Amino acid sequence: MTGRILVVGDVITDILVVPQGPVARGTDTAATIRQMPGGSGANQAVWLAAMGADAHFAARVGAADVVRLSRHFEGQGVAAHLGGDENNPTGTLICLVDSDGERSFLTDRGANAHLGETDLPFELLDGMDRLHISGYALFEPKPRAAVMALCARARARNIPVSIDPASTGFLAAAGYDSFLGWAADAEIIFPNADEAELLTGQTDPDRQIAALLETFPRVVLKRGKLGAVYAERGREPHAVAADAVEVVDTTGAGDAFLAGFLAAEMRGESPVSALGAAIAAGARAVTRLGAQPLAM
Repeated sequence: MTGRILVVGDVITDILVVPQGPVARGTDTAATIRQMPGGSGANQAVWLAAMGADAHFAARVGAADVVRLSRHFEGQGVAAHLGGDENNPTGTLICLVDSDGERSFLTDRGANAHLGETDLPFELLDGMDRLHISGYALFEPKPRAAVMALCARARARNIPVSIDPASTGFLAAAGYDSFLGWAADAEIIFPNADEAELLTGQTDPDRQIAALLETFPRVVLKRGKLGAVYAERGREPHAVAADAVEVVDTTGAGDAFLAGFLAAEMRGESPVSALGAAIAAGARAVTRLGAQPLAM
């Protein structure tokens, strides 16, 4: 068992759709359809637990689902702290997977959009070695206020904070300057190439990293098939190539990557070694359907 980490983010029921060929508008298209547990924060917590971390997870779900989802997370080795929403259902997402494994989302965030201070009491930080925030939790005012207050308290207690931007769509709508302000308490950020471009206005990876290091002491840039780069202030960046695997579904690959990195660092591994563990975890994730290592 490694250090204790608190993850804050979304719980989503994923409806995974893999069409057997191009979608025929106005009629039927044969497809594989599966209902699976998801949500970026939930995925990250489950992957962290699968990699040996003492993973805790705070989120908000429909009241009718609290017991069922608590049991799911317990079965995955995650200590869940779930607020129950009497007025809004658990979030739902339709994930449409293309023939090359790329995915597009239709998202109803449901109860996730109503996460608040009562769901994130500061006592959740007791005994934690890290706080990780899924960026989805920053895109509505009420969750954002609660999350930023928790991050500020963590920083005051010298608990490191990490963050991933989570969504290019939401990020573009929010504006890069707003997000950078919301995430200012983080000591490390995990953007993919598209998110890094939105946050910096740069397309060149070296320039993206240089710009992000002006706000964050450390950056892990996820570049998909091109691998990933670790960078920190005052040191030369380190790049690792991606593993060559057959891609089935990229859903949750970034979450697995992030968990691989954080779990390795919390075991005491160097950032360079952690980057290798992250690459391996992401490669494992894309070879199967679903966003979590073990589905319900």
